[in-house]
Amino acid sequence: MNDSSWGAPPHAGPQAGQAGSPAGQAGAPAGYWGPTDQGTGQGYDHGHGPDSGQVPDSGQGYGQGPGQGYDLGRTQGYDQGYVQGAGPAGPAYDAQNAPQTRPMPIVPDDVPAYGSDQDDDRGAARLSGPLFRDETFRNDTPSAQPLPHAAAPQNPEPMPDAPQPTPAPQKKSAGRDLGAAIGVGVGLGVVIVASLFVVKAVFVGVVAVAVVVGLWELTSRLQERKGIKAPLVPLALGGAAMVVAGYARGAEGAWVALALTGLAVLVWRMTEPPEGYLRDVTAGLFAAFYVPFLATFVAMMLTADDGPFRVMTFLLLTVVSDTGAYAVGWRFGTHKLAPRISPGKTREGLVGAVLFAMVAGALCMQFLIDDGTWWQGLLLGVAVAASATLGDLGESMIKRDLGIKDMGTLLPGHGGIMDRLDSLLPTAPVVWLLMVLFVGSG
Repeated sequence: MNDSSWGAPPHAGPQAGQAGSPAGQAGAPAGYWGPTDQGTGQGYDHGHGPDSGQVPDSGQGYGQGPGQGYDLGRTQGYDQGYVQGAGPAGPAYDAQNAPQTRPMPIVPDDVPAYGSDQDDDRGAARLSGPLFRDETFRNDTPSAQPLPHAAAPQNPEPMPDAPQPTPAPQKKSAGRDLGAAIGVGVGLGVVIVASLFVVKAVFVGVVAVAVVVGLWELTSRLQERKGIKAPLVPLALGGAAMVVAGYARGAEGAWVALALTGLAVLVWRMTEPPEGYLRDVTAGLFAAFYVPFLATFVAMMLTADDGPFRVMTFLLLTVVSDTGAYAVGWRFGTHKLAPRISPGKTREGLVGAVLFAMVAGALCMQFLIDDGTWWQGLLLGVAVAASATLGDLGESMIKRDLGIKDMGTLLPGHGGIMDRLDSLLPTAPVVWLLMVLFVGSG
């Protein structure tokens, strides 16, 4: 490398003694700074030579080698080189215009290039030290310190080929107390069957009591969750009268009782302040239609000659449909039927409900209903499965709007009365209508 690459050739500067050196001794020539240096600060000679005083110079530098100086610009520099007597001055250069000449570490030839196939874990393939100047140098210079051992990561990731532990399979939960649910269901079945086949009027009374309890649960939840005050007294009285009127006078009696119940709700609510009147009476009319009016069709089925068997067919198909949906959905259900309404219901469960109801419908129509045939039972089973599922989803919408899981806690393992009537109420008019179409009303 020629001198031009380092700066101007060395020149003979003033001696240290002539430049005001305190020691006044003859030192190394003050040719450490090139003639092109335009600095205005003072350079200081701290070498081990005889001249250790201040050397005035127009440049400012920092000498790090035997006789070599580096001009660092307009800052004070210190000559820390090993200066011996009047040794020849080394070349000086302007550091502002010179390229970087920091030493780079030697990299073995076997280190793969960055981005190659062997450099998947960038940094792990560096076998001989850092490759960039801002990284810690290897222990190949006097001032370098040995690299500390790399600290282990807090949460080391497993190797791709390391075997992963297999999570233990979680056992499916039925989501309810099956023992209590079965016990309550058997008890209700005994009461219904005993009242149905002993005295019809007793069964009508059981239906009326279930209607009143269901209205109480519904109106209580409306008031608790929404602040809606649907009048319970006219609803309870009108609902019980509606069931009795349907049994005694048929469909005409049921419609008349519904109209009178709605009028009673309107009048009863007038005894309170007008704020929220429309909201409260609307909820009352909805409750009157949803619970007692739909239950009246059960009482109307009972009026036929084979009325107890028609009611039994209606109850059996609804229960079997719910049971089939629950059993098949719990065991095989993977595709949600209506996740926004009822996340627990699946399409597989609906298929199970239809199949179970069709089989039960064919058997009941063939052996229990006068003049009934098995194919009528198949159609009846499909209709019951559809209406029962829609009724269940309808009450799920109500409970989601209210922000509750169950309408009540009266029946352990089931919830409240309304939680058992949800699929029965909309199914009652469907079964009554199909029975009339298939075998008549007598």
